[in-house]
Amino acid sequence: MKYYIAPLEGVTGYVFRNAHYQFFHPADKYFSPFITPGINSTRKSKALKDVLPENNKGPRVIPQILTNRSDEFNFTAKQLQDMGYDEINLNLGCPSGTVVGKRRGSGFLPYRDELNAFLEEIFNHSEMKISIKTRLGKDSTEEFDALLDIYNQYPLEELIIHPRTREEFYKGMPHLDVFETGLRKSRCPVSYNGNIFSKQDCEKICETFPEADSVMIGRGIVANPVLLDQIVGETDKIDKKRIRDFHDCIYEDYREMMSGEKPALFKMKEIWGYMSWLFEDSDKYAKKIRKVQKLKDYDQIIDELFDTLEIREDAGFLAD
Repeated sequence: MKYYIAPLEGVTGYVFRNAHYQFFHPADKYFSPFITPGINSTRKSKALKDVLPENNKGPRVIPQILTNRSDEFNFTAKQLQDMGYDEINLNLGCPSGTVVGKRRGSGFLPYRDELNAFLEEIFNHSEMKISIKTRLGKDSTEEFDALLDIYNQYPLEELIIHPRTREEFYKGMPHLDVFETGLRKSRCPVSYNGNIFSKQDCEKICETFPEADSVMIGRGIVANPVLLDQIVGETDKIDKKRIRDFHDCIYEDYREMMSGEKPALFKMKEIWGYMSWLFEDSDKYAKKIRKVQKLKDYDQIIDELFDTLEIREDAGFLAD
């Protein structure tokens, strides 16, 4: 079984990826938060900064593209190929309202004729391997059979399925029965994504779907960066010092690369929005982190948190 880290916008950028690769069991692939391409963007544009080779040393990164225009996709694919990448991922899963409103991400799924024409264009022009990350449909799981018929027309590197619809966002249980249909009917390797928060969650998916090629983990790996170590059997425990070293590495990088205090604080707050759950009775500190406005105050809060709080006994059993 292969293990992937999912793209989380604003969280799993190259700073997070590099630190995770350094301190914990590395994923087989780290998928970048989506690139929204522009037909006139350059290699040094903001959209491509996260995947520049000089910013990604170690992890195997798969750039993800979010668009419904084949010319934009092909233009950006060529830029990425010139950087040395050989695989890219198409985002057909993002449920954000602003994305869906522009018929991108999971908002592209209802327009199947347009989607089919788009895929024909990019597969006819790209020399790179292309994978797709998809949801089951926009409004209903009944949309998935028709989507799968489209996907099966093309030589996908793999199909990563998050077994929810766009309307469900991340609520409720994934539709494992529909995922099984995708696993059985897909002509390419299939990866499972959704609700992996513990070693037990991963084992259940692997036991239920032994034919799956890989498992992609998103929110669970940010909440518990040690999760892959636990899944592969390298450790059962979460070492607080290791978490602190991981935190400090990310924090230092953000402070160096960002101008002013607020951008670095914003990035750390996003991570603590997930990672605070590692600690017993962390609500008070999580509230302080959300409200802090100065780095010196943040430093004091984090020192106190690591000095006084212990890792939750059920940290390996985090629930959605």
